[in-house]
Amino acid sequence: MTAHVKPKALENFKARDFRMLIDGTWTEGAGQPIERIAPGHGIVVSRYPAGSKADAERAIAAARKAFDDGPWPSMTGAERSNILLKAADLIAARADELAFLDCIESGKPISQAKGELGGAVDIWRYAAALARDLHGESYNTLGDGTLGVVLREAIGVVSIITPWNFPFLIVSQKLPFALAAGCTTVVKPSELTSGSTLVLGEILIEAGVPAGVINIVTGTGPEVGAPMTTHPDVDMVSFTGSTGVGRLTMANAAQTLKKVSLELGGKNPQIVFPDADLDAFIDAAVFGAYFNAGECCNAGSRLILHTSIAADVTARIADLAKKVKVGDPLDPTTQVGAIITPQHLAKIGAYVDGAAKAGALVALGGAALDLGLGQFMAPTILSGVRPDMAVAREEVFGPVLSVLTFETTEEAIRIANAIDYGLSAGVWSRDFDTCLTIGRKVRAGTIWMNTFMDGASELPFGGYRQSGLGRELGRHAVEDYTETKTLNMHIGARTGWWMPR
Repeated sequence: MTAHVKPKALENFKARDFRMLIDGTWTEGAGQPIERIAPGHGIVVSRYPAGSKADAERAIAAARKAFDDGPWPSMTGAERSNILLKAADLIAARADELAFLDCIESGKPISQAKGELGGAVDIWRYAAALARDLHGESYNTLGDGTLGVVLREAIGVVSIITPWNFPFLIVSQKLPFALAAGCTTVVKPSELTSGSTLVLGEILIEAGVPAGVINIVTGTGPEVGAPMTTHPDVDMVSFTGSTGVGRLTMANAAQTLKKVSLELGGKNPQIVFPDADLDAFIDAAVFGAYFNAGECCNAGSRLILHTSIAADVTARIADLAKKVKVGDPLDPTTQVGAIITPQHLAKIGAYVDGAAKAGALVALGGAALDLGLGQFMAPTILSGVRPDMAVAREEVFGPVLSVLTFETTEEAIRIANAIDYGLSAGVWSRDFDTCLTIGRKVRAGTIWMNTFMDGASELPFGGYRQSGLGRELGRHAVEDYTETKTLNMHIGARTGWWMPR
């Protein structure tokens, strides 16, 4: 690998200063700004206000007033849809700017960031269509004297808390659906990657979203996130992040019995049978393990290989993984970028060291890479992993692939299900019966068959067990941001229970 040098794109670069958005006004924070150091380049690239509890409360009050008194909830679905479509067009027009921010702040490759922006635009357009399609039900089969109508009404004020690994894509899996339903929102992006979300605030104002409907408060979880999950004027919390913080979020929301949607961790298996198309699988295995440097809740971090093919397949995966280009996130040919923080890089390394001490073999990589600037991790493969090892059960959130083996279908299913998570899984076999058996028996929200990490705006996304609650995307995503109300209408005279009959 070549030495890492500062790219031309950053030679005359000046760090960008941002402000928070509260009630339609861009505002400074009271404290020292948060400086974001680019994980791939080691320089300050962004500064954000360090929001406080008071800032979060002001944003919540603005969202409450906008919901209770403002025009957004009472607009027609078509009116909201048109604004969301305009937002999608503006996102597309500023896609290079948004991708650049996500690239330098998160360390992800620029080519990947641009792909994510294309996916986000599609999600905004899909949510805009759903704004016009949200509807309830009617029942005229309850007898001549009764008509039942079931309404879907916007739930109210929604707190949206997003992580650092997919800054723009994940806010796009939440915010447009909440807006389509007629909700008002307070958004807290990660303090590591707030830039693209703040630009989204500019876009939504330009698209015509009224003041107070979208508020963006930057800062840390204890200062900003906590009041967003406990405040009585918040009706729902939508959170994506670690399972540990998800538990805390759920406990906070329980104080006022808020609705909670949680998209949390994963330890996702790919189960491979001897009759699989191994060429296709090996490419998918490398992609699933090292996409976004493995900092992905959907990462295919566990391979469960049939014993008859395990040695050969592991060797072939290692050969392909050696060709994966790790380097400057701004280089269009880079496939794996930087690790988000030095602390997280150390955590990944500790998992690898712990696995080796427990008896796993480091078949590839296993160490940090010195590329001159920033922090990088070599694509890593651990073979001989047992199901009871921490690296096989816990979310490493890095470019580390654990290889386990099985003899029977029943054993593969048992290994796949023997963890706390259930976000996604893959199965590889030319036998449809085998694929369907795995698909029915593995407890996960998405099962890929002879592919991995494919997706579409139309398909629901979410997990079982400690991978979270609720679903994002799909035609029912807007419904998650609504309450159901029954109107039970009586026609004609009513006979009271105490009157003679």
